[in-house]
Parts: sequence; structure tokens; C-alpha cells
Amino acid sequence: MSFLRIVFLGLLAFVLLVVALANRAPVTLRLLPEELATYLGLRFDVTLPLFLVIFLAIGVGLMIGFIWEWLREHRHRAEAQSQRAQKERLEKELAKTKGTVSEQDEVLALLEEPR
Repeated sequence: MSFLRIVFLGLLAFVLLVVALANRAPVTLRLLPEELATYLGLRFDVTLPLFLVIFLAIGVGLMIGFIWEWLREHRHRAEAQSQRAQKERLEKELAKTKGTVSEQDEVLALLEEPR
């Protein structure tokens, strides 16, 4: 399994390197269209290699997806936490009732004790 992982990561690195070398041309990213930026006086633009823009877009998309899923699964995590708390409460209650065994149940208590 480790060998397959290394081969996969090596192929992925090779593909990313080829994409980066093929897309080295600089591109200018602007926050606003030029006319609107001039009118508002907010001129924010940055020049980056195209491969960097592609990789940053993929990374931002992944982060948005991870955050979206984390928020979507909140309901399931909350339900699991409440069930875990209920299980612990019931285990404590069971331990308390086992501690107060009457004389009639001594035989049963001896049978249930771990050896």
C-alpha cells in the first residue's frame, strides 16, 4: 500500500509540475473592472503566473468545500455527542444500581463479577 501511495504522489507531482511549466505566463487579477475601479478610486490588481492562480483557485475551492461539509455535518456530531452523554449517564446509573445489591441478588452479583 505504501508503494502505491508513493507512485500516486509521484505522478501527481509530475502532472502538477507539467501544468505549472505550461502555464508560466503572467496574468493580472483585478478586484473590480477597470472602469469601475477608476470611478471609485479603488485600484487593486496583482500580477501572478497563471499556474499559481489555478492552484490557488483549487485550494480555495477545497477549503470552501471542507468548511461547507463541516457545517453540514454539525447536526450529526451534535446527535452523536448527546447519545454519548446519555450512554455515560446510563452506565453511571447502572454502576450505582449494581453497587446497591440486595441479599437476594448476591448470587446474581457473584455470577456477573468479572474474574
